[in-house]
Amino acid sequence: MRELREVLDQPAAQEEREEEFGDVLFSLINYARFIGVDPETALERVNMKFKRRFEYIETHASRDLNDMTLAEMDALWEQAKRGEA
Repeated sequence: MRELREVLDQPAAQEEREEEFGDVLFSLINYARFIGVDPETALERVNMKFKRRFEYIETHASRDLNDMTLAEMDALWEQAKRGEA
C-alpha cells in the first residue's frame, strides 16, 4: 500500500500505477487464501451484489441516470443495501 500511495502522490506514469495496484490485488488474493476465503467466489459474490444494487437504482430512478446527481444515486444505493438486510 505504501508503494501504491507513493506513485499516486507523484505524477507517475499510468504503467507504474497499474503495476503497484496489481501488487495490491495480488497481495489481497494471497491473504484471502491465507484466511480460507476463495478469492474467485468472493469476487463473484460482490459482482452479483453490485449488479443487484445497480439494477435497483435503474428500476427506482425518478429520471435518466445520466441526469441524476451522485448524491441521488447514492441515496438509492443505500436503499438497495437496506433492502438486502
